[in-house]
Amino acid sequence: MIERTLSILKPDAVSKNHIGQIIARFEKAQLKVVGLKMQTLTPEDAKAFYRIHQNQPFFESLVSFMSSGPIVALALEGENAVSKTRSLMGATDPKKADPGTIRADFAESIDANAVHGSDSPENAAIEIPFFFRTLDLVLSSP
Repeated sequence: MIERTLSILKPDAVSKNHIGQIIARFEKAQLKVVGLKMQTLTPEDAKAFYRIHQNQPFFESLVSFMSSGPIVALALEGENAVSKTRSLMGATDPKKADPGTIRADFAESIDANAVHGSDSPENAAIEIPFFFRTLDLVLSSP
């Protein structure tokens, strides 16, 4: 099934110039970039985006980290895009991520773990519009 998903290249991946290498992995896996935006999130933006985690003990450090430097938001499209993206990213903790995954290769820690990816098509439908208006996205190929 053709889906869309959101991935965020986090401040650690951006600051280390891994943008191109990570996007290349998505493209090699037949995921099409249909939206791309670089920006720096304000703490308020990060709180709004990660509000689902607001009651977690890591929430404030996540907000601080995600607003610490530029991020790259990607809207990706392809066959089973959500599960494919999550597989490419690897486990949240890079020490537990399979070799060859984005987090195993580019992440430093469970906090600075290089990428975010939507965890379901339903959440992708909520997350993509946080960063992209419909007019910002490339139309699906026929």
